[in-house]
Amino acid sequence: SDTHNTAAVVQKKAPTINIIDTVEIKRNVLCVKDSAATWEIMNEKLAVIFNKKLPDAILLGKIKMMGDPIVWYSTKKTPYFFRAGIPVDKAPTKMIKGMFMNTTGKDSAFVAHFYGPNEFTGLGYEALNEILKENNKRKSTAPYEIYKDNRFLEINKKKDPYKIQTDIVMPYKKQ
Repeated sequence: SDTHNTAAVVQKKAPTINIIDTVEIKRNVLCVKDSAATWEIMNEKLAVIFNKKLPDAILLGKIKMMGDPIVWYSTKKTPYFFRAGIPVDKAPTKMIKGMFMNTTGKDSAFVAHFYGPNEFTGLGYEALNEILKENNKRKSTAPYEIYKDNRFLEINKKKDPYKIQTDIVMPYKKQ
């Protein structure tokens, strides 16, 4: 469907971005890598990853989910390459093919609490990069997004993007 792009055209309202300085939470994240040619395909793939692939692996591995879905985006333009994961209590005893563990929680971080359409998250990254520069800091690891709702469970339901929170986490170190 084309609703993702239409939302940006219909709603010209700027997103809300609130930035805090904090420390990353240590997380063990069960992940998969994937790519997509469009936002729509990526959202469909993320729905399958977060609703089927990762929950099945969590059940099979007899481990517990410990937080909200996380995505690291490697590219900002098509094709989109990404790592998607769910925080878990520990690594599964047997890793399913194509899955791997990733960790967070090593550094200080600026976090942008972002409310708005996904097409505008670039503004959140721009704001974070500006804060890094202003505070004489540099990225220590790749930034990532934490989705604070069940948008992938209810992918076909229309939600007001200005009421959906995405946390953009930018780990940093002093320069």
